[in-house]
Amino acid sequence: MTLSLSLASLESLMLVSVRMIAFLVIAPPFAHKGIPSTVRVMLAMGLALAVSPRVSGPSAADTGAYMGALVQQVVIGAALGFLVSLVFSAVQSAGALIDLMGGFSLSQGFDPMTQVNGAQFARLYQLTAIVLLFASDGYQMVVLGLVRTFDAVPLGASLDLAKLGAAATEGLTGMFLAALQIAGPLVVVLFLADVGLGLLTRVAPALNAFALGFPLKILLTLSLSSLTFLALPRIVKSLTGTSLSAIVGVTS
Repeated sequence: MTLSLSLASLESLMLVSVRMIAFLVIAPPFAHKGIPSTVRVMLAMGLALAVSPRVSGPSAADTGAYMGALVQQVVIGAALGFLVSLVFSAVQSAGALIDLMGGFSLSQGFDPMTQVNGAQFARLYQLTAIVLLFASDGYQMVVLGLVRTFDAVPLGASLDLAKLGAAATEGLTGMFLAALQIAGPLVVVLFLADVGLGLLTRVAPALNAFALGFPLKILLTLSLSSLTFLALPRIVKSLTGTSLSAIVGVTS
């Protein structure tokens, strides 16, 4: 029994798998440190085996040209993964805003599992978004967007840097806007609490508003954060659609 493999097929398989690995290393939810690197590589190779038969790339003239094509695929996969990561960073940024206004940022630390440097709500929101992506099959939409990039950007083509820069700028602006929309109601309540404590200090100077403010803001944050937390499923669903639009906008 003999098994013959085409060199062109192997080259295309390697180029497809390199783009997918670079994407899965950066894009959520696959970038979470709780997912072993072996699982990411196996997932990328499995997807590459499914996609490579319908993807045709130019045959490399020599080793140098092929290595250049590999680097090009790494750049494309990393750029697309960065756009997806930028979109979902809005959830973490919203948690960071709540930590800042609620007084939890004093106890922030680095979480090696989620790769998040923040306090309780920043890490909680980030982990919840990852769980929701797996529970709601949102990760399949992210993978589908990656697979569709091979139709818009074949193996021999390159990304439009102008579109990539515009998408990154728009994604950064949208991240801050989405973070304010997620955490905005609670931030406004905490800001009004600060204003009320300031006015109370003017009325009763002997009252230690600083000592009263910390437990009051923590109580308000813990009491009202559930309203924002319950909206996370709809938010993650919306961000998944936004990430797909960002990928399609760059590769179209």
